[in-house]
Amino acid sequence: ADLAYAVQGNTNTFGTLWQWDIRSTNAEVEAVYASLYRVIGRCNFYLDQVDELRACLTDDEQIKYLDYYTGEVYCARALAYSELVKCFCKAYDPATAENELGVVLADTYFGEKPQKRASLHDSYQFILSDLAKAEEMLDEENDAYNSPYFTNAAAHAIHARTALYMQDWDMAVSESSKLIDSGSFALASARSYYTSSQTYLDYMWTNDSSFENIWRIGYTATSYGGAIGSVFLNFTTDYTYYYPDYVPAQWVLKLYGSGDARYNAYFANAQTGYAHGLTWPLLVKYFGNESLMANMIYHVNMPKPLRLAEQYLIRAEAYCRKGDYGAASADLTALRESRYVSGGATAVNSSNWLQAISDERVRELYMEGFRLHDLKRWDMGFERTPQSQTQSEGSSLKIKAGDPLFVWPIPNHELSSPGSQIQPNESNR
Repeated sequence: ADLAYAVQGNTNTFGTLWQWDIRSTNAEVEAVYASLYRVIGRCNFYLDQVDELRACLTDDEQIKYLDYYTGEVYCARALAYSELVKCFCKAYDPATAENELGVVLADTYFGEKPQKRASLHDSYQFILSDLAKAEEMLDEENDAYNSPYFTNAAAHAIHARTALYMQDWDMAVSESSKLIDSGSFALASARSYYTSSQTYLDYMWTNDSSFENIWRIGYTATSYGGAIGSVFLNFTTDYTYYYPDYVPAQWVLKLYGSGDARYNAYFANAQTGYAHGLTWPLLVKYFGNESLMANMIYHVNMPKPLRLAEQYLIRAEAYCRKGDYGAASADLTALRESRYVSGGATAVNSSNWLQAISDERVRELYMEGFRLHDLKRWDMGFERTPQSQTQSEGSSLKIKAGDPLFVWPIPNHELSSPGSQIQPNESNR
């Protein structure tokens, strides 16, 4: 969207997406769609057979654990479907959701699969149903920060996010409050030090550990995922200089006020190794987990898809939608005071709340995968203005609110497969 700029001389990673040339044959779009349905397929494989296994068990302790595992599977399926509707469907409007296209809903691994998209309303109801089952089966006594497994808290975190996207403000407040008020989690403070040189906020990104992490994907030196920080740094090109494909947008950098410790936790000024010698604040939020870097594994961090900070932002936005600006101001202040060395208090009102929420979500959630959908659900567009040494193609892009490509196209192979009745999106071409 509008958060980063392609640098001249970059490797063209995500180049077509950067230029807003998002097609049904785009490899990244296909990969997201296929990967999410692969997760759903694995969940369905388990759910199709778990009842038969449960009927064979006589040990109460084994039954208890099996039910807990089943709750985790329902949570995983709900999250996968929630990401599908976020990427491949329009923003949810309660007034029109029954007439809008959702996603293909498959609740079984074996047998015939549906080849037609459900309504957006039914797609969200499917997600809520899975979350209800997960919340029933997952015991809140097992809620713990940094959990690598889905927990009751994780289910409520996904539920709160889903409620916000559905414009169910009361439910968003209720679900986020369960986490904020639980005492199981705490915001990472920029005012307290975890080590002699790192605050709790710093440590959350350098070591991926925090009281704030509701669900964190666990990595080890021999089992880890992609190097998500590479496109912002590419230090491994020669282990001397940085060759970022993308650098932060100037307007984003200017959002951070004096005393906001997120700036130094997320960005660091450096000269790149390009011939043009661009010097710029680079994104170091994903520079790499320190324990993994000790094994020469760079730019790999443990993803933290569910954090307490997002729950504060969800509740603040829901409060604003309900007209309770005092409660929203209190939540925004609590979040900001944990991120500021000093100060941070803020207040919103009926005229400035949306801009304030938008700015705070950018400051807190920068490059965590929320911006495109936020713009879509707020019915906003964006405009890029060229920066120093940025690639000319795409640097002057202007996208109006409601542009069809805010909704990704359904992959072409899904539309053309034998027996498919899957309807395309407006963005399919």
